Amino acid sequence: MDENSKIYVAGHKGLVGSAIWKRLKSKGYNNLVGRTHGELDLMDISAVREFFKEEQPKYVILAAAYVGGIIANNTYRADFIYRNLQIQNNVIIESFNHKVKKLLFLGSTCIYPKDSPQPISEECLLTSSLEYTNEPYAIAKIAGLKMCESFNIQYGTNFISVMPTNLYGPNDNFDLEESHVIPAMIRKIHLAKCLQENNWSGIKRDLTRRIFDDLDGKSTLENSINTFNKYGIYATYLELWGTGKPFRDFLWSEDMADACIFVMNNIDFSDMAKGKQEIRNCHINIGTGEEISIKNLAHLIAKVIGYKGRIKFNSQQPDGTLRKLTDTSKLTSMGWKHQVNLEEGIYRLYKWYLEDQGLNGNGDK
Repeated sequence: MDENSKIYVAGHKGLVGSAIWKRLKSKGYNNLVGRTHGELDLMDISAVREFFKEEQPKYVILAAAYVGGIIANNTYRADFIYRNLQIQNNVIIESFNHKVKKLLFLGSTCIYPKDSPQPISEECLLTSSLEYTNEPYAIAKIAGLKMCESFNIQYGTNFISVMPTNLYGPNDNFDLEESHVIPAMIRKIHLAKCLQENNWSGIKRDLTRRIFDDLDGKSTLENSINTFNKYGIYATYLELWGTGKPFRDFLWSEDMADACIFVMNNIDFSDMAKGKQEIRNCHINIGTGEEISIKNLAHLIAKVIGYKGRIKFNSQQPDGTLRKLTDTSKLTSMGWKHQVNLEEGIYRLYKWYLEDQGLNGNGDK
């Protein structure tokens, strides 16, 4: 990509898109285009068509998606498949119609079967059943991957698909019903620490910055405690979903952004399809190739935050896939590797979380 080429980052305010936007800026790309949801509804094909007609981007990074954690995925199943299909179909077809030079589609490693051999390589796609709790989201992402692949085969486009592992970083979603595991744990453990230390001012500042269920900074102590308890946050201990036994691979979002730019600049679909009799599985995993159990992750976050209370796991709640380690050998062989280890990333995200609220580590201004 030339530094002056017009690059459209769809979803540039989210966890993924904001990291890519920031990294592009730092590398000197100065012709970036982004629209908030209020400015452009990507589910509206007429609006998307008009946007492409007006802006004529040469490169597109499709990071916009309707995302959430295990609770949200399992509860809002229709929303996850419908919204994601609409968003990606509209952006991909208009990229084709307006002759975009290259498109990067971001999926997720949840596209792989529940019982995939570990670590999970790109070749595992569509080999057996998906994990039930996130099946609708996974099917939408598989459809996006296959749409890019099919346009490439039929029309000679250069639409690349990457499948990042579990991401975390600045601009993450800390809503406890819809967030992913690391931001959810950070907020729960932060609030549990405040509750254990009777730091009511810290709790009020947290709720003022980010509404929690029906709570805000004006909520009473009684209402706050009742709601906290509903989410497993108690004065003497913290309860988390599942057994704590599943293993996951976590990638710092800014490392993921760096990988995306690396792919945009160095890898074409023709490179991935070369020599294949049947062209499939040309997507690329992005991850660390390292894993940690959810139980050990919780204790690591507690260590970073300074929480001294007990952490219990509720085995009556679902675990999701028991192990999901990403095979990153394809991307590694091309010359890219992650830089930020998990403990450093958690430290950075907790610091960002506190600063974004105007808090310091003690809950004070």
